Amino acid sequence: MDFQDFLKYVPNFAQAKLPALEAHIKMAPLERIEALKNGIFDNKKSRKAAVMMLFYPKKGKTHLVLIVRSSYDGTHSSQIAFPGGKFEPEDVVFANTALRETHEEIGILPRDIEIIKPFTALYIPPSNFMVYPFLGISRAEISFVPDSNEVANIIELPLSVFLSDEIVINAEMVTSYAGKINVPAFKIEEHIVWGATAMMLSELKEVLKAVLG
Repeated sequence: MDFQDFLKYVPNFAQAKLPALEAHIKMAPLERIEALKNGIFDNKKSRKAAVMMLFYPKKGKTHLVLIVRSSYDGTHSSQIAFPGGKFEPEDVVFANTALRETHEEIGILPRDIEIIKPFTALYIPPSNFMVYPFLGISRAEISFVPDSNEVANIIELPLSVFLSDEIVINAEMVTSYAGKINVPAFKIEEHIVWGATAMMLSELKEVLKAVLG
């Protein structure tokens, strides 16, 4: 989709109803569904983070940015994610966390991002994070400056590819907490996107389809 056409729908995105749990479950690992339905987590003890679901123009076409996290000794090593990270007290609100972390990780200034809407927060049991996603847009083309310590690669996903049902697959993944498991996932280029990022993508995709028709 041409980015100028996409911008015409921005007011509709802002007003759109969020499918929340209904969308998250579609891409959730089987063993996580019951916890999602029952809301099993302690929000007071969970750590907080925020991510940016950022759309922008590339050669006039609408794209969504994802990152490949660098390899490290941790739960989310080398995974596909949205730019974002841990809430810091000086952020005051989660939207500022998403903006700050997007700047730190891929070099986009907060003033160049317009936040359109908060999406449904999602709890990630393996890392004990409650993650707050935000839909944002950059009206200008982006020159990414990835932080080499945190970002191994940047994925520029065309909206037309994201909206295709052909990228939804089942995959066998190896986890630190359950060994080999079969999970619903998105196949994006050579990458398998599953878990929390896939669940947030699922809600985003449903909202886009509802608005764009």
